[in-house]
Amino acid sequence: MTSDSRLTFKEMCAKFDVTPRTLRYYEYIELLSPERDGRARFYHPREVARMKLIMRGRKFGFSLEDIRQWLDMYNSDHQNRAQMEAVIKFADKQMGELQSRRQQIEESIKELQELREQVAKELLQNPPG
Repeated sequence: MTSDSRLTFKEMCAKFDVTPRTLRYYEYIELLSPERDGRARFYHPREVARMKLIMRGRKFGFSLEDIRQWLDMYNSDHQNRAQMEAVIKFADKQMGELQSRRQQIEESIKELQELREQVAKELLQNPPG
């Protein structure tokens, strides 16, 4: 971060390995609200923390709308029981979806491995020549 603990637009893109288009889109849909000075944008620690949550949410497969709700919960001055229960509900739902995807991937890997082994076996049984 710069000496005044804020990042420029370019620094923010580099820090989170996102394209300028992605960062502008997150601003457009109001997930981020950088300070503006003319055409320049500056991201204070609050915005950097929000971006960390956005990136974590994307990594976990949450939709941007889910992430928005998640950020809204973190924004409140204090988390109440209902908000904490909502976070658990979001997490449980997403873990189920991720486990389902993992099962599908494992099945695909198994099928592809079987196909590869079958083709390799046929190659061994039918040498060139």
